[in-house]
Amino acid sequence: MSKNYIGHPLQTAGVEEYRMIGGKADGMRFYGVRNGSGLEFNISADRCADITRLSFRGYNMSYISPGGYAAPSYYDKEELGFLKSFTCGFLTTCGLNNIGVPNEDNGEPLGLHGTISHIPAEHIYHTEDDECIHIHATIRDALIFNQKLILHREYTVGKTENKLTITDTVENQGSRPEPMMILYHINMGYPLLDEHSLLKVTSTRVEPRDDRAAEDLDTWHKMQPPEPNFIEQCYYHTFDSKQASAKLYSPTISKGLSMTFDTTTLPLMTEWKMMGQKDYVLGLEPCNHKLHGRNRVRQEGALKYIKPGQKETFKLEFKFYDNQADWEKQTN
Repeated sequence: MSKNYIGHPLQTAGVEEYRMIGGKADGMRFYGVRNGSGLEFNISADRCADITRLSFRGYNMSYISPGGYAAPSYYDKEELGFLKSFTCGFLTTCGLNNIGVPNEDNGEPLGLHGTISHIPAEHIYHTEDDECIHIHATIRDALIFNQKLILHREYTVGKTENKLTITDTVENQGSRPEPMMILYHINMGYPLLDEHSLLKVTSTRVEPRDDRAAEDLDTWHKMQPPEPNFIEQCYYHTFDSKQASAKLYSPTISKGLSMTFDTTTLPLMTEWKMMGQKDYVLGLEPCNHKLHGRNRVRQEGALKYIKPGQKETFKLEFKFYDNQADWEKQTN
């Protein structure tokens, strides 16, 4: 496309910065991203530079919880208090000191899914060229007398193709090994998600998290209409290949997406199947531990650590589709 047609770059694509006014989100910083080919999403700079709303060609792909947007000051670390400020959105990053259930480990109380999602980015900026938009963010998960972990995040968004890549590098700047627990809470909602949606995962084993999930193990991939008082079902997916893929398509709106990730760093994917009225969401969550909580994972001898000076990189790639044939062709 000739640039002679355009007055300002934002006419077709780019990044806009703004703040929210009112309610629990008052004052929060957001980055609105448009790639010019139909992909639009918001990055919450004050919540780990996670993604809240995401749409493709005008159709919503993400789920927003009933609690809506909430500033990090609303975080409640006690037991399940995390849920009070759990926006969900397209991406909530969980960790780095705990994922899964609340627990106490070596005298340290740990809330549901850790604290990283409530830490503001201390440095965030964007760059762009003719091919891509890049958003960079630094999130510091560090305390005196405790962990000193830095999360360097980069989003890369194609302008000529509807592809979004998340590259995270966690660095231990401290002088002791630290627990390294991470989960990417990817949350899909209506209208991408309904009872007709198609889910495909390249897992070689699917394991129910509990007895409730075991009730419908044979239909883990089948969605259903919203049900009153539905009790969540979670499944653990494991993979034989280095590259894993999970994808969802809606015949109702003729839109879909795929997600790929490296199983050498993210060996599991938790599927969160929540078919409740108003609480209607499918979570596809690449992670490096099961959701038992850090105490139990440590006792089982499975807890992963990051050494002083070590860097560990995690990468997820998303592609978006507006016809089923292209979605079906997608492979690892």
